[in-house]
Amino acid sequence: MELYLIRHAEPQWVLDGANVVDPELTSRGYRQAEAVAEALDGIHFDEILSSPLRRPQLTAAPMLRTRHTRLQIAPWLEEIREPNWHGLPATLAADAYANDRKLIAEDRWKGLPGGESPRDFVERIVAGCTEFLAERGVRRSPQPLPVWEFDPEVPDDRRIALFAHAGTNGVVLCHVLGIEAVPWEWDRLSTGHASISVLSSMTVGDGHTFMLSELSNVEHLARADRTR
Repeated sequence: MELYLIRHAEPQWVLDGANVVDPELTSRGYRQAEAVAEALDGIHFDEILSSPLRRPQLTAAPMLRTRHTRLQIAPWLEEIREPNWHGLPATLAADAYANDRKLIAEDRWKGLPGGESPRDFVERIVAGCTEFLAERGVRRSPQPLPVWEFDPEVPDDRRIALFAHAGTNGVVLCHVLGIEAVPWEWDRLSTGHASISVLSSMTVGDGHTFMLSELSNVEHLARADRTR
């Protein structure tokens, strides 16, 4: 089994000095999305899923033009929910994140006032990922090591694309690989806009485990189009 985790392309977070909630892509972001489509051209995906937000859906759109596979909207892939800053000065969000980074590590689980806490975010993504895999016949083995049991009646050579976000993808990577979560997953496993990360399953003596075969691959992007 292979899981392709594609981060959305560069979004238009700020317009005329104000924050934009659920933005579309920048002109560079649209170029990045086209480059993702070219990079994945010829690779068959059994399923293609996206976060319900605009930026990952717009990133997936060029790839879908030449495929018969429909895009599935997966609510659990939504990024951590920020405070409602739409239309407010962009400096407000920048200052809030700067202040959050100054907190002691444990206090960062509380998150930004008015937004989803990182603790709730991690729990939401882990629950969603667990259900997503279980629906496809993949369940965590009851042991400390990150071993997964695959339903023998379900093909284990599936390839699935997930178009999502830095935070979402970070939590999924940690959950599947068995890495303890932290309240700054979007920074720990830092991935660029329109980057591709790949989790590949491999057999072990008593089940399957996953290896990170690619992390934040941006070789398909022109150097001037590589952003974070």
